[in-house]
Amino acid sequence: MAGGISLHAVDVARGVPAEGMRVELYALRDGQRDRLAESRLCANGALDHPVVGGAGVTAGVYEAVFHIGPWLRAQGVGSAEPAFLEEAPFRFTVTDVAQHYHLPLKFTPWGYSLFRGA
Repeated sequence: MAGGISLHAVDVARGVPAEGMRVELYALRDGQRDRLAESRLCANGALDHPVVGGAGVTAGVYEAVFHIGPWLRAQGVGSAEPAFLEEAPFRFTVTDVAQHYHLPLKFTPWGYSLFRGA
């Protein structure tokens, strides 16, 4: 896949994709946060949005926000509000729009890992 930004989330404590988790993707330009995408993850825990194919993606700084707390509560995991982890922000830079940027989130109610995947 050439170009684009894909987001994927998996609850590694329970071994399930984060189907239905709300995610947002912002472009950070000139001190502004411009929302490119807001959606819920599909059954496989991935974002299904035109940005995955590169729509609207230019070189620059981006921020993905994964809404972990509400998703965990909806799954019956933990009841505290706010949760220990309500959101997981991930700020990253796109330098080459011809490359695809795959950003997986692996999380539990107590921690997470974000990285650039293949």
